[in-house]
Amino acid sequence: MAVHLTRIDTNERVEVKEIRGVAAEDLRGALLEMEAVASGMRSTKPFYHGSINTLAEERLTDRQRNHAIDRLEAELGLTGQARVVVVHDKKDREHCHIVWSRIDLERMAAISDSHNYRKHEQVARDLEREFGHERVQGAHIEREGRERPKRTPSHAEMLQADRTGLSPNEAKEQITALWRSTDSGQAFASALKANGWVLARGDRRDFVVIDQKGGTHSLARRIEGANTKDIRERMADIDIRRLPSVTEAKDIQRARQSQDAERVQQTPGEISGAGTREAPHADLGRSGGKPSRTAAASRAAEGIVSGIANIAGGLASTVENLLGGAPEPPKPATPQEIAAAEHRATEADREADRDDRLRLETDDMSKRRQELQRKFEREITSEVRQDLDQERERTRRG
Repeated sequence: MAVHLTRIDTNERVEVKEIRGVAAEDLRGALLEMEAVASGMRSTKPFYHGSINTLAEERLTDRQRNHAIDRLEAELGLTGQARVVVVHDKKDREHCHIVWSRIDLERMAAISDSHNYRKHEQVARDLEREFGHERVQGAHIEREGRERPKRTPSHAEMLQADRTGLSPNEAKEQITALWRSTDSGQAFASALKANGWVLARGDRRDFVVIDQKGGTHSLARRIEGANTKDIRERMADIDIRRLPSVTEAKDIQRARQSQDAERVQQTPGEISGAGTREAPHADLGRSGGKPSRTAAASRAAEGIVSGIANIAGGLASTVENLLGGAPEPPKPATPQEIAAAEHRATEADREADRDDRLRLETDDMSKRRQELQRKFEREITSEVRQDLDQERERTRRG
């Protein structure tokens, strides 16, 4: 969050306007302090992040901005909470970010963020009238019979777009086109795979798709004109239990990226040379003596591709020896070979998961054994001390 709020590559101006309720005097220190307050609680979301974005010609004065922030803060039930305020200028348009601590120090509990969309819209409509700004049609407040506006991308989706280079609208266009060109779940899944996507089992939703850079997209939000019911009916011939999880799907995409990089890096001599072997990797990505899941998955895919390249190289050399001419370049890996690489990558990932779980269980058993041993030693020491005290008392009396 601190990195995002202070980015100068995507903003012409970054100004920290306020840091309140913390001892730290810098933005990152303030956020770390807020996070530390929540470290002893069950809540995994210590922050509430809001933003105020007006048209370029409706730039707020400092007084208006402070009033708008306080008004939103009160509506959300965050009055008096620690907060930071950062103002950005992007393409001659000013917008404001506010990050509050959600932790109520008196109750040592997180403040509820339920119905927050409705609360944001209520404050926006009130401030539009108060400041004389153009009215924006919302989805929850003052609909007045108007059609519900289309959903805008969330902040998390915009951050993902910055990271992957694929905007939500671009993803929707691509996936919608594949959806409309197929008539069954199996055909749709095959079309996704052929175009570089991976269909996966969502953590909270039925189906998600993973793009080439590892971005996660809810299928229901990326198909124009289809709702959840439509998607479930079309995907009825897909056993969702057999789909990879989001983590596994991302590992498959990483394996594909590694495979593509392997092909680009190979020189003609390396491809055509019979019996040529690559030098062992200097960094195996090991953690605690075990291969990491990403490294294991990548090496599994690389092993398949390397094997295919060596076979092709051997055949090319044989043809060259017989005909005395230059060998033809090897054919690219077939879809079946790529599928085999993906399967190997998934199996390697699962094996790494099992190794991780076994190591954690072993560590827990070791810690438990040490704890029992210390407890036993304390009990023995206490008993010996009592025996010695009793013996001294008998000696003194006798």
